[in-house]
Amino acid sequence: MTRASLDKQPHEVASMFDDVAERYDLTNDVLSLGQDRRWRKEVAKAVDARPAQKVLDLAAGTGTSSLPFARTGAYVVPCDFSLGMLQVGKRDRGWLPYTAGDATRLPFKDDVFDAVTISFGLRNVQDTDAALRELYRVTKPGGRVVICEFSHPTWAPFRTVYTEYLMRALPPVARSVSSSPDAYVYLAESIRAWPDQSALAARLTGAGWSKVAWRNLTGGVVALHRGFKAE
Repeated sequence: MTRASLDKQPHEVASMFDDVAERYDLTNDVLSLGQDRRWRKEVAKAVDARPAQKVLDLAAGTGTSSLPFARTGAYVVPCDFSLGMLQVGKRDRGWLPYTAGDATRLPFKDDVFDAVTISFGLRNVQDTDAALRELYRVTKPGGRVVICEFSHPTWAPFRTVYTEYLMRALPPVARSVSSSPDAYVYLAESIRAWPDQSALAARLTGAGWSKVAWRNLTGGVVALHRGFKAE
């Protein structure tokens, strides 16, 4: 892994996601061996959206992750900084209120949303702490945050196998199904460099969130963090 490959500017990361937008959902399904569908179901349970509640789905991409919230009767806003992703989403699910936005400078007023969530996108934000503070700012008092992100497997032998998959198997598989396989080399490296479960929990607490907790999915390949904004 090279440090330079991870030090991408925001416009470079946005361009990378623009390039993979057309086949993004299919590629994720293949690379995760179908596990991404299970992970998203767990996110929906944790967010627990209710009719008439307002939910911000940050890094929503094409809007696939927003659909479970919409089905509950909640008003969900898919927000992403990749215009390519939003264009594909608008074409396929034009009824969702797609919004372009930078996670560190969200285009929303204070105390707007009952719940905010981001899945597999936080590690692509250049300033993680600024994004966590922004999510806190736009959440109503008493509201909640749910973060689903790749993490660190808890069983050492499995962690070794997982790391080998990320760096050796993932790029060739991506080349066969993705429109921009080089992007998945960056994604694999970003997963390896991401903080572990307790470190991310500490950053949430530092951004103001209370009652922060997490649980592991698929042996810690993914972690689901949750926190609340004090009333």
